[in-house]
Amino acid sequence: MKRGRKPVRWLRYGTDAVLVECASLAEMSAVRAAVVAAGLPDLAEVVPGARTVLIAARPGTKALEQARELVDEADLATVHDGEPREITLDVRYDGEDIDLVAETAGISADDVVALHTGATYTVAFTGFAPGFGYLTGLPEPLRQSRLDTPRTRVPAGAVAIAGEFTGVYPRSSPGGWRLLGHTEAVLFDSHADRPALLAPGDRVRFRSRS
Repeated sequence: MKRGRKPVRWLRYGTDAVLVECASLAEMSAVRAAVVAAGLPDLAEVVPGARTVLIAARPGTKALEQARELVDEADLATVHDGEPREITLDVRYDGEDIDLVAETAGISADDVVALHTGATYTVAFTGFAPGFGYLTGLPEPLRQSRLDTPRTRVPAGAVAIAGEFTGVYPRSSPGGWRLLGHTEAVLFDSHADRPALLAPGDRVRFRSRS
């Protein structure tokens, strides 16, 4: 373990997996990137969460021990994804909550669009629904709470914000995030070779379209 760094917690998760508990979202991202970049041949799956990374290995191998050794020796403050994919999503900023977001931030709706499209985001992890990515990098004025009363139906393609994240609803579902607009991009297609458009580590930008 690097000197002066508080160790992450490694918890057994069945016979062939561990759950790595991290202190922050940034540390989680660094652990995931370090393990993925190593390309250990006997790792079966690496699944990031908000503060955890689930690492599963093929039975009878030493992949978990190897993963722990490389994470313990890594300088997590300098670990980044090597060559992340870059994805641009076209958005029509006509969401039901854009005026609420502007009022809460004390800016105009045009400023909300400028802030949202001016940032570059990183897919930290996925979840909630197949294809839903939790994107970090949201500008501070747009970091707002969820709605007090969630909607019973949010349409597929809705671009939304909540807390430190922005994301896109891949399918119609209930949801409490604040809606900025919508995109026609397909976030999840079970018949595609790569079903989910977004994966952890991807870089994402939003582009305003009328």
